[in-house]
Amino acid sequence: MSPISRVIEIQNELGMHMRPAEMFGRLAQTFKSKIEVARETHRIDGKSIIDLLTLGAAKGTKITVVADGPDAQQAVDALATLVEVEFKKEDTEKKPDAK
Repeated sequence: MSPISRVIEIQNELGMHMRPAEMFGRLAQTFKSKIEVARETHRIDGKSIIDLLTLGAAKGTKITVVADGPDAQQAVDALATLVEVEFKKEDTEKKPDAK
């Protein structure tokens, strides 16, 4: 089986700060596959919240999620949805209504 990878753009205003890193890492831990995240030449363990914070991934940063294992496709799809949809939704929910 070959690894599955996908390039994802960080959507939320504050980038991959503590809360998104925790959400990403916890979701990644639910999969059996090995999950790595790469930004340029920096490659880290996608299941490690601390490692995720070291990416310095601000809004607009492109990261590559790579999963290798029995549930690799599901892992990449779920993590991409988290970053592309849920992180952005969280930003929208936190913004106060303009009056």
